[in-house]
Amino acid sequence: MNKPRIPHNKARDNELDAFIEKANKLPQRVHPAAKAAGRLIFALDATASRQPSWDRACQLQGNMFLAASSLGGLAVQLCYYRGFNEFYHSEWLQDSQRLLSSMNNVQCLGGYTQLAKTLDHCLFETRQSKVNAVVIIGDAVEESSDSLCNKAGQLRMLGTPLFMFHEGDDPVVGEVFRQMAQLSGGAYAHFDESSAAELAELLKAVAIFASGGSAALKTLQSPVARQLLKQIPT
Repeated sequence: MNKPRIPHNKARDNELDAFIEKANKLPQRVHPAAKAAGRLIFALDATASRQPSWDRACQLQGNMFLAASSLGGLAVQLCYYRGFNEFYHSEWLQDSQRLLSSMNNVQCLGGYTQLAKTLDHCLFETRQSKVNAVVIIGDAVEESSDSLCNKAGQLRMLGTPLFMFHEGDDPVVGEVFRQMAQLSGGAYAHFDESSAAELAELLKAVAIFASGGSAALKTLQSPVARQLLKQIPT
């Protein structure tokens, strides 16, 4: 299995900074079909190593709906990949119990990551109707980092930030996730098996962002909210 290589050189860093500076000057794209409820894609790695974390995510996802309920609500689409080239996405759900039911029926299976397919799906959805935020939770990257970063930049142009939540301690995975988040105009955070409470706060903060934007996120006083906010371009 080949791990993605991240070239660390000044030229690439300068290109990244130049892209972000240019993207920050672009007007945000507004989709006329956007609905009052915020729209959030909740994408998870469902390969074998993720089963314990999947169970935790099932317990925590209801917090996203509760957090966003006072800001116009939240429509969530569940996505996951697993096994041999299996990629799934649900319909758009505004009922926490229906989302939980969908997640409870999933058994994680061994397989390679499918982050590129996930990002392609996110691009398709936000071109149809505005997606306010994308959460991706995973612990591995087995694809071209250049391709993933390119797709993250495309999402930036459409005004759809990635919130990349990294489980584990692989520094290469962390660097890829961090660059994807930065290029998309989103944020990166690391968590481990001992920080379920932090993951809950992260999901709550992103739900608030998806429903009310940066202004709503600023109303949260938690350290987690501040951690995300300082990464998001204003």
